[in-house]
Amino acid sequence: MSQAPSNDSAPEAGLSEAQQRERAVVAELVQKPLGARLRGYVRLTGPGWLQSAITLGGGSLASSLFLGALAGFSLMWLQPVAMVLGIVMLGAIGYVTLSTGQRPFQAINQHVNPVLGWGWALATAMANIVWCLPQFSLGTASVRHNLLPSLLGPQAMANGTASKAIAAAAILAISVFVIWFYDRGGRGIKIFEGILKVMVGIVILCFFGVVVKMSMAGVLDWGAIGSGCIPRPSMFVSPAPTFDALLSATGPFAGFWSDKIVYMQRDVMISAAATAVGINMTFLLPYSMLAKGWNRNFRGLAIFDLSTGLFIPFILATGCVVIASASQFHAQYHPGLLGEAYKMRHKDGTTELANVPEGQTVDEATLRELPAPGKGLIGKFTGLCDARIKSEMGAEAFAQLDADGKAQLRKGLPIGDKRIAATLIKRSAFDLAASLKPLTGDIFSHYIFGIGVLGMAISSIIILMLISGFVVCEMLGVPPKGNAHRLACLLPAIGVLGPFIWSGKAAFWLAVPTSVFGMVLAPIAYWTFFCLMNSRSLLGDNMPKGGSRVIWNLLMLIACGWVSVGAVYSIWNKTKWIGVAGVVVFIGLGLIVHIARKGKARSEPAEAGS
Repeated sequence: MSQAPSNDSAPEAGLSEAQQRERAVVAELVQKPLGARLRGYVRLTGPGWLQSAITLGGGSLASSLFLGALAGFSLMWLQPVAMVLGIVMLGAIGYVTLSTGQRPFQAINQHVNPVLGWGWALATAMANIVWCLPQFSLGTASVRHNLLPSLLGPQAMANGTASKAIAAAAILAISVFVIWFYDRGGRGIKIFEGILKVMVGIVILCFFGVVVKMSMAGVLDWGAIGSGCIPRPSMFVSPAPTFDALLSATGPFAGFWSDKIVYMQRDVMISAAATAVGINMTFLLPYSMLAKGWNRNFRGLAIFDLSTGLFIPFILATGCVVIASASQFHAQYHPGLLGEAYKMRHKDGTTELANVPEGQTVDEATLRELPAPGKGLIGKFTGLCDARIKSEMGAEAFAQLDADGKAQLRKGLPIGDKRIAATLIKRSAFDLAASLKPLTGDIFSHYIFGIGVLGMAISSIIILMLISGFVVCEMLGVPPKGNAHRLACLLPAIGVLGPFIWSGKAAFWLAVPTSVFGMVLAPIAYWTFFCLMNSRSLLGDNMPKGGSRVIWNLLMLIACGWVSVGAVYSIWNKTKWIGVAGVVVFIGLGLIVHIARKGKARSEPAEAGS
C-alpha cells in the first residue's frame, strides 16, 4: 500500500495550531527517504502508546504469570505471535480510518451492516465495564499489600473496607484527573499521551529490573528461555514436556492429570491471546487517531507507532513476567502443602525450619525460603486433590462423605498425585512478589514489582475510561469532546466497586475469565474491519490493489481465524448451547438486516425509474 503525499496538510477547521503544524511536518516526512522518515516519526508517536497502556493491564499480568507458572518457558512465543496478528488488524483499522477520514461506527453502519456496527460498539462498552472491575481490584490490592502495607494493609487497619475505599478512591481520582486532560485540545492530548508514555515506561522498567536482578542472581536459564520463543502449537493438545516426570509418578491417573493440564493450558493460551489485542483496543485506535487530526499522510506513522509504541513495550513487560513466574513456580510446589521441610520466612525477615521431624537434621542450604502457605494456596490444593478423588470414586459418592472422611481420602492420596496437584495451583502477583524476596530483596520484590502492578492497573483504567467516552458519544451521535465526552468517560468508574466484590488474591484471577470474555467478543471487530478493508464503496481508489491486497487479506484472514477459533472454544467450553444460541441469534439478525438492505437498494432504482 504505497502512500503518495496529499494536500491534506492544508489548514482545516476544527484543528488546533499544533495539529496543523504536525500535519505539515508529516506531509514533508512522507517525501523523505525511509531512514529520515523513521527518525522523524519517533517524536510523533502517540496512539500506539495508548494501546500499550490498555493491553498492559491486569489481564496481561494474570495471563503472563500463569503462562509461566503452568508451561514454564515453553510458551514464550505465544504472546508475540498474538500481538503480531493483532497489529495486522490494527494496521488495517488505521489504514481504513486514515484513508477515508470517516468515523468507523458510521462507516460500518453505512457500508457493511448496522448489526455489526452496533454489536461492535455495545460489546466494547460491555468489555470496558467488565475490565475495570479487576483493574481496580488489582490496583487496590497492590497498594495495600505491596506499597503501603504499614498504612493500608490488613494488619495496619482493622477496618478492611475503609482501607480499600481509600486506595480505590485514590486510584479513581488519579484516573479522572488524567482523563480530564484529553478534552483540552491538541496540547491536552499531548500531555495525556506523555503521562501514559511515562506510565508504560515505568511498568516496563519495573518488570525488566526484576528480571535483571534475577539474572544477576544466576537463577535464569537463558538457553531454555530462547528455545521457548520457538512456536509449539502442539501445547494446545498436550502438556508441557517438563511435566513428564511428574505425570509418570501418578501411575494409572496420569491421563486424568494430563487432561487437567491441557485444559488449563488451553484456557491460559486463549486468555493470553485475548489480552494481546481485544475488542476495546479496536475501538480506541481509530478514534484516538481522528482526535489527533491524523489523515492519509499519517498511514506510515501509524504502522511505525504500533510497532514501537505497542509491540515492543508489550513483549518486554509480559515476557519479563513469564520469565519471573516460570523460574519461581513452574513444576515447583510449596513443600508445606505436603508436610515437607522448608525454611519458613516471617514478615519481619526472620526464618525458622518448618516440618522437620523431631530428632532429625536437614541440610538447611537445600531448603527453599518461603512464607507459610496461606489459606488461598491450601484451598486450591485441596480443590485439585478433591477433583482427583472424584475422578476415581465419582462426584456423588464423594459429596456424601463427611468432612473427616474427605480429609482421610486426601491424606491417603499417593505422593505423586499430591505433588502434581501442588504444582498446578494458580499463583497471584503477590505470591510471585513474596517468592522473589530472597533473590531480589525487599525493594525489588515488593516496591518495584508493586509499582509495576499499580502502573498496569491505573493506565488500563484511564484508557478504558477514554474508550468509553468515545463509544457512548458515538452511539448518542454527539461529538466525542467536551463535557459530554468527560461524563461518558465515567461509565467504567463503576469498577471502583471491584475491591469490595472481589478482594485479595482472588481479585487477581478475575482478570483471566474476563480475558476469555474479551476473546469471545473480539471476532466481531476483526471480521467487521476485514469487510471494511474490502469495501470499494468506502475506500474507493484507496483500496489496496494487486499483491498488496492479497497479502493484507491473507494476513487478516489468519488473524480473524486465530480469534475465531479461540472464541468458538471459549463459547462452547464456558457457556455450551446458551452461548451458541447467542451467536446464532446475532448472525441471524445480521443476515436479516443485510437481506433487507439489499432488497431496499434494488427497489429504490426501480422506483426512481418509474
